[in-house]
Amino acid sequence: MKAVKTSTDINLTNNALKVLEKRYLKKNEEGKVTDTPAELFRRVAAHIAKADSFYGKDESQVKVLEDVFFDLMTSLRFLPNSPTLMNAGRRLGQLSACFVLPVGDSMESIFDAVKYAAIIHKSGGGTGFSFSSLRPKGDVVGSTKGISSGPVSFMTVFDTATEAVKQGGTRRGANMGILRVDHPDILEFITCKDNNSRLNNFNISVGLTESFMTAVQQDREYELINPRTKMVTGRLKARDVFNRIVMQAWKNGEPGIIFLDRINSSNPLPALGEIESTNPCGEQPLLPYESCNLGSINLARMVSEGKVDWQRLKDTTWKAVHFLDNVIDMNRYPLKMIEETTKANRKIGLGVMGWADMLIQLRIPYNSDSAVQMAEKVMAFIQTEGRLASSALAEERGVFPNYDKSIFYGEMPVRNATITTIAPTGSLSIIAGCSSGIEPLFAVSFVRNVLEGTKMIDVNPYFEAEARALGLLTRELLEDIAAKGSVADIEELPEETRQVYITAHDITPADHIKMQAAFQKYTDNAVSKTVNFANEATVKEVEDVYVLAYKLGCKGVTVYRDGSRDEQVLSKQTSKTHEQGSAEKTDQKLTPKKRPDLIKGSTRLMKTGCGNLYVTINEDSTGRPFEVFTNIGKAGGCASSQAEAIGRLLSLALRSGVESEEIVKQLKGISCHQPSWYEGGRILSCSDAIAKALEKYHYHGRTGKGNGGAKKESTEFRYFGHIGACPECGGAVEHEGGCAVCHNCGFTRCSG
Repeated sequence: MKAVKTSTDINLTNNALKVLEKRYLKKNEEGKVTDTPAELFRRVAAHIAKADSFYGKDESQVKVLEDVFFDLMTSLRFLPNSPTLMNAGRRLGQLSACFVLPVGDSMESIFDAVKYAAIIHKSGGGTGFSFSSLRPKGDVVGSTKGISSGPVSFMTVFDTATEAVKQGGTRRGANMGILRVDHPDILEFITCKDNNSRLNNFNISVGLTESFMTAVQQDREYELINPRTKMVTGRLKARDVFNRIVMQAWKNGEPGIIFLDRINSSNPLPALGEIESTNPCGEQPLLPYESCNLGSINLARMVSEGKVDWQRLKDTTWKAVHFLDNVIDMNRYPLKMIEETTKANRKIGLGVMGWADMLIQLRIPYNSDSAVQMAEKVMAFIQTEGRLASSALAEERGVFPNYDKSIFYGEMPVRNATITTIAPTGSLSIIAGCSSGIEPLFAVSFVRNVLEGTKMIDVNPYFEAEARALGLLTRELLEDIAAKGSVADIEELPEETRQVYITAHDITPADHIKMQAAFQKYTDNAVSKTVNFANEATVKEVEDVYVLAYKLGCKGVTVYRDGSRDEQVLSKQTSKTHEQGSAEKTDQKLTPKKRPDLIKGSTRLMKTGCGNLYVTINEDSTGRPFEVFTNIGKAGGCASSQAEAIGRLLSLALRSGVESEEIVKQLKGISCHQPSWYEGGRILSCSDAIAKALEKYHYHGRTGKGNGGAKKESTEFRYFGHIGACPECGGAVEHEGGCAVCHNCGFTRCSG
């Protein structure tokens, strides 16, 4: 008799357990967790395996398949998308992550879409919309002879509705809004998220056409078409519009772009209509009322003795395709129209995670030609085996109802209209203990918040083992790497090690695009990937990436310039204050500046006689210190309470316009009975340590006078790709895979 696997037998990290408990495991009315990870995986496996009973399998055969699916997940070789993990075998029963809803040019159609979106968000899914059918702003409304307010105005209605709906108690709604580049309101759309207080539940992308891209290349005008009348309403210079898209993406990370004609050239069901929209993260183009369930193979588990285990990858691919096809039958759909369309086309999206971990095990640098070649080889293998697995299911169960053999892979029948998708894997990769999607490592080592305000250093397990084998593993090394976010400048490490453990900001934007294009070449749907830029990147560099993505065959692009979104939020929040950053005055009373929703900063370790003191300094849009937080010892302790009090008073002073140099003068030199030595200097007290941390931040990170200048020093005091604090745990939120992810608690702003 086969032994029953328990939660302790599953190789889950502490952080994986924390994410599972917070987001996936069942809870009672008091919020207490009532099951284990093993019970969760067993429940999911049992529910999904039941679909085989619809195709003539008996109870014992279904039970065997349940064990297969259970092993597939608990071995962490494959995980389905979050709604499947959360809802399979439970009352809600909605298992898909991705939906696209049509928005027609009538009030009835618009508000039907709002209602349907609310139902989907409540069930745990994300929605994509094309607003390209809506008549432009200022156009005549025939029924009332009034004036249309245009697509952007109606997007705010969707955004407000999304804000009001909490997804299944665990997930906030996510939307994609797309407008064709030839819509008359395109210029308003491009800048609609310039103010980050608007449309916060939307990602936006401009739908670019081949004719537009040709006009850009030829530096000529293109036509704007009223979708109501189909008449030309004006012309714009294509390069000017393209430049505006690029500028906004550089400034704020949005809009992204999708190449509509390229997406439709690989549309497997052209007779059913054109694809106009994607899911919220852009990797899943869908027809109206389609949904798609996704899942990811953990490539970190597909390496044996330094080589790709192709047999294990084949076995995992076949089982994953079977699993995802079963999800279609076991899903409880939020709308009847969605159920009918989904079952008629049976699209699935099998992707990957742990790509960076696979490359590390193969000793291949992420930014090398060898990595690009391996990406093509691995994804081509998954695509081929996925189609063969789908064909085998078709022989047994029949092809999908809308199957057209004239456009599908020769004469090979298939069960699913699409098979492969590269989706973001924020929470899933934390559960699996691997790198996210096809992204490079976001950091080799970083500081994670744990209980009672204390912090721990999290380190990549492959690097930890290698550093230990080299005799170099020390806490000081890990602290140095955590501060820098990279090993590129750690001279005591061998050069080959530094090349293998490369991070997102160690590589060029072109390297990101080349990797995306390599995976796209063998992916039926699209690829979710973030192209990271350093803060000092130019607008021209963003433009070059957009052009390269077009040339290399990508279906869309998402970019993020480090710190850009924080700066944008801050600039809007502080626009009411004086240009020099002074506090507002009302009736001669000094009013501290309000704290924005998102803010960036850095944490510095200072060793004191009372223990390790972590000093976090956040800054305003001008780079001036804005607030100070401190952590030392356990919450509630004397040292902790004193340090917290100092931090609060310093924050009040900084937000009221007091110069940081004046604060340093007041605190520096205060002594206590337990001085210590750190970084070659004497730390007289916690107050002295805070002053010196503030001084180092100002001197090295901002004025450019310290040890190599501002550019080098500033990278040591902040997380790469950090877009602000996590709203749930306060950790750093990173841009990965077209999604915002907190590696501290698993929070994501996407629907994967």
